[in-house]
Amino acid sequence: MIGSRRRCATTTPLHRPVRLSPADLLRLGLMGIRTRRMRAALSALGISIGIATMIVVTGIPASSQKALNAELTALGTDRLQAIADKDQEGNAGSFPPESVAMVRNIGPVKAVTAVANTHARVRRSDRQSPDDVSGLTVLAAQPNLLGIVNARIRSGRYLTTATERLPTAVLGSVAAARLGFPDPRPGDPAPLVLINDRWFSVIGILHSVRLAPDIDRSVLVGWQAAHRTLGFDLRPTQLFLRADEPAIEDVHAVLPATISPQSPSQVMVSRPSDALAAKRSTEATFSSLFIGLAGVALLVGGIGVANTMVISVLERRREIGLRRALGANRGQIRGQFLTESIALSGLGGLAGTILGVLGTVGYAAYKDWPPVIPLPAVTSGLVGAVVVGIAAGVYPAVRASRLSPTAALASA
Repeated sequence: MIGSRRRCATTTPLHRPVRLSPADLLRLGLMGIRTRRMRAALSALGISIGIATMIVVTGIPASSQKALNAELTALGTDRLQAIADKDQEGNAGSFPPESVAMVRNIGPVKAVTAVANTHARVRRSDRQSPDDVSGLTVLAAQPNLLGIVNARIRSGRYLTTATERLPTAVLGSVAAARLGFPDPRPGDPAPLVLINDRWFSVIGILHSVRLAPDIDRSVLVGWQAAHRTLGFDLRPTQLFLRADEPAIEDVHAVLPATISPQSPSQVMVSRPSDALAAKRSTEATFSSLFIGLAGVALLVGGIGVANTMVISVLERRREIGLRRALGANRGQIRGQFLTESIALSGLGGLAGTILGVLGTVGYAAYKDWPPVIPLPAVTSGLVGAVVVGIAAGVYPAVRASRLSPTAALASA
């Protein structure tokens, strides 16, 4: 019997503390936040301010930069213009008919269009003298011209693949004023303009074109209509193209030889817009001061969380002693207070993220900017809040775990 009792005593396993599941640990960690809501809210406020500041000071400049980039792009930072120079005999130059297709084969080129001076004369009526041309130019144009030069229709419509074969014309803003044409109204018969000895219907008038001022003083007719009625030889005199902005200098370098391999020196290519340098300068500028302020706010928030957790340990000694007396080990106590610190910081970080996003979107809407929420700022803010929670909770959690049950109950 004695031997059997000894065997039983030696084979009976010792009591081990129950391991808390993550859900139980989270429930314990949130208990302190629920019971002390005002203090928890004030502590999380510091984290919220830091995260919100970080998002706002990165989101608002990013939104402003995107709006500025859009304005600079509208100035032609991704556009080039090639003009045919006069030949050695002083005659007006032109490009080969296949030049548009050749330029389209350049990799970074997104779109290309052509116009050509038909050397035709335009008059308001046949009663005017043929020499009275008002300094206007008749250009053969293609249907995709407007999108490439950022032109807009003021009234009427532009040439299409259907109307470019018909005797129809679109007037630049200056040409419409000099010819005395009002904006056409829907339902009214299309006014007529005399080009050489052929009547063309005016179907539209353009706003002023900032990227191509010559179009303002021009009468635009369809490519095929100019070929059939005005004797146009299908040789462009100007090319407009849009290319990938980072490769604009490379396209500028190869454009003359691509357009006219036989005589590249007769191709004058406009250099990239001066706005391109300004745009790249704004992209390289970043406000490190505001990021530093956000970091300081986050640090202050972390100190607030640490202070709250230390006070919480002092106030909850009785709870700690009771839990230790009921079998909770040091690791469980550490886990409880560390979880509470992380949850407190995480809630503050989530609230700060929402405030920062709303603030950025609201300010961008007020300024009529496209809202931009930098994903790295949001991610780093949430991760930073968790890191701050861990750092702020380590000391209070270790201090709580070192309290003995008797000392904790005696001091309560």
